[in-house]
Amino acid sequence: MSTAPTVTLRARTDADLDALYSIASDLDTWEERNPGRPVTPTREAWQARLTAREADPGGNMSFVIDVDGAAVGTVGLFDVDDVAQHAEVGIALIPSARGRGIGTEAMRQILEFAFVRGNLRRVHLEVISSNAAGIRSYEKAGFVVEGRQREHAWVRGQYEDLVRMGVLREEWQAARDGR
Repeated sequence: MSTAPTVTLRARTDADLDALYSIASDLDTWEERNPGRPVTPTREAWQARLTAREADPGGNMSFVIDVDGAAVGTVGLFDVDDVAQHAEVGIALIPSARGRGIGTEAMRQILEFAFVRGNLRRVHLEVISSNAAGIRSYEKAGFVVEGRQREHAWVRGQYEDLVRMGVLREEWQAARDGR
C-alpha cells in the first residue's frame, strides 16, 4: 500500500535553486505557467529576477512546495488586492511531482493560508483549456469555473481558450467543514 507524500509549503533556500530553475526553464510547460513568449532564461537572469522579487515582493507571497524534504515546485499568491481582498494563485511542479496529488494538496494549503492568514475573500486563477489535469486538480481544491476567454492563448502553434476559475472564502469554508 503506497502512502501519500508529505506536502508542506515553506520558504525558499539556496538548496532549492536547481529544482526551481528546472521549472522556470521547462519549455514543455511554458504556456501553463506564463502568458508571454516561450523563452528559457539563463540561470543568471532567472536568479537576478528571483532576487529582485524577494527584495520587493509587492504583496506577492511565494512558497516552495516541499515533498519529504525536497523542493518539487512553487505556489504563490500575486496581484493581491488589499481593498477588494482577492488574489491570483499560481503553481508549478517538476515533472516527477505531477499526477500524484501533490499539486492539489499544495493548492489546498495555499488556500488555507490565503483565507485564514491572509484574510482574503476570493482567490482566482487562469488555466489553458487543454490542461485537463490542472483543471481537475483545481476543482478538487474547491475552484469552480467562472468563465472562458475563447482562443485567448497561443499555445504550441494554435489558439486555446483560457479558463478562469475562482473560489470564495465561504465556499472554501463550507467544503472544509463538510457542509
